[in-house]
Amino acid sequence: MTVEFTSPSNPGFRHIEAFLEMLSAERGAARNTLDAYQRDMRDFAGFLSDRKVEIDKASAGDIRAYLDALAAQGLSPSTAARRLSAIRQFHGFLFAEGVRSDDPCGSIEGPRRARALPKTLSVAEVDALLAAARLSEDGRSQEASAKAYKRARLICLMEVLYATGLRVSELVGLPVSAVRGDARFLAVSGKGGRDRLVPLSDAARTAIDDYLPLRAQRLGDRVSPWLFPSRGQQGHLTRHRFAQLLKDVAMAAGLETEAVSPHTLRHAFASHLLANGADLRAVQQMLGHADISTTQIYTHVLDERLKELVMDHHPLAKKDLA
Repeated sequence: MTVEFTSPSNPGFRHIEAFLEMLSAERGAARNTLDAYQRDMRDFAGFLSDRKVEIDKASAGDIRAYLDALAAQGLSPSTAARRLSAIRQFHGFLFAEGVRSDDPCGSIEGPRRARALPKTLSVAEVDALLAAARLSEDGRSQEASAKAYKRARLICLMEVLYATGLRVSELVGLPVSAVRGDARFLAVSGKGGRDRLVPLSDAARTAIDDYLPLRAQRLGDRVSPWLFPSRGQQGHLTRHRFAQLLKDVAMAAGLETEAVSPHTLRHAFASHLLANGADLRAVQQMLGHADISTTQIYTHVLDERLKELVMDHHPLAKKDLA
């Protein structure tokens, strides 16, 4: 992948171009990732230009001043931390390539970030979404078979997502072979090439069984390896399209559309499991998290459950209530 990042007024930009090329060629960074790095480095370079400093010659003091400027602009700690991460990787690249003999980021501490709780949905809200999906229609004039297919596909998507907690990219990219037969588990190929088995609920299995005959009828003579085929470039339903459909269902269910997304259903899967006694390690495996520290964002759910257990069962708590 060719990355263009040049500026006649700042020769140091050639190192940014080389850095982005490395991310693409050696690390396989996606286009969106490269665009984000480019924006972050462009912003940092503009700040340094005002200080008459070339980007490959920035000092630790320059970087701290940049972070102070971001804070003064009111940028969130998470945004500042992301930009600092890009700057760290850039200077690590310069050091590895021998462009610099030092790394000015070595003594830089990142902004402290409060860990945000995941946005999720209650069981009642999920039930309302599923009920609305069963009544859904596309809105455009179409034959009954097309309506039935799209309704069954939407219900299948939502039931499988809520039953498994898949990432939306994993969900829309499921091969049809993953659900053939009487399988009670989904074999999922996740991030980093890590495979995992995720159990299917009876509701999800029923939704799949209802959807597959309509999928076959819809395809006709065409053959597709995807569970949710599409005529688009990817060959399967896109993440963006599913997110749009979910917003429509949320509106029909009377829920705030901003609060409903494929990711909030994934959060609901994890939160509801933990609230009902699931083990954190088991949830980690089903979510496909490489490190349990990522799953620990849900520990607030465990905290609430432990408080309820103490209040309901501990004799001293009962005594206090008497």
